[in-house]
Amino acid sequence: MAAGGGGRKLVELFYDVASPYSWLGFEVLCRYRSIWNIDVKLRPGFLGGIMKESGNQPPALIPKKGAYMMHDIKRLAAYYQVPLKPPSDFYEVIIKKGSLPAMRFVTAVDMMHPEFVEPISRELWKRVWSADEDITETESLLSAAEKAGISSDEAQKLLGMISSKEVKNRLKDSTEEALKYGAFGLPTIVAHVQGQPHLYFGSDRFELLAHLLGEKWLGPLPPVKTKSHM
Repeated sequence: MAAGGGGRKLVELFYDVASPYSWLGFEVLCRYRSIWNIDVKLRPGFLGGIMKESGNQPPALIPKKGAYMMHDIKRLAAYYQVPLKPPSDFYEVIIKKGSLPAMRFVTAVDMMHPEFVEPISRELWKRVWSADEDITETESLLSAAEKAGISSDEAQKLLGMISSKEVKNRLKDSTEEALKYGAFGLPTIVAHVQGQPHLYFGSDRFELLAHLLGEKWLGPLPPVKTKSHM
């Protein structure tokens, strides 16, 4: 029996722009929030911290998994209609440089202008996972902010916040909250139903999430008229 029923349900998405699977989960939930009876809460987190604290490691560091992942991303991009393309130097961009500056920037946006969290996250994913561009340098963050609709002056203020204790603690707290729910990677989706949190890992558990919520899964591209962000 599905646990759905009643009023609107909160669905939290813990994510990091270093994760291509987070982008897929992000876009699907953005598509379904006007179809399902849910409130989606975007929760920027830090994948590196979750990996370390949970004892996990990036699948790309395991040769067979890494080779499969690069191939699978192409299939997923077509299926989900998200313009995913691996960076030309995956190890340098994703593993070595990482996403900490980017996720602190997203966290600052979340604190000061939450209405821009969705577009700034999407623009950062587009840079690193579609355009093969940097997401750690100052100019990269400012460029993404501009495309997300954030004014130049405000973007500079947000950039100045990323080294602050408040932003660092906010990102750390969000990451720790995901870990307390049981996260071992990202994306982690936590659906709150009848007072209980239900964790789903990855971007391929939406059929199960729909069942829990008492909703219908209509595929990655539900047949509704929505504004395209691609």
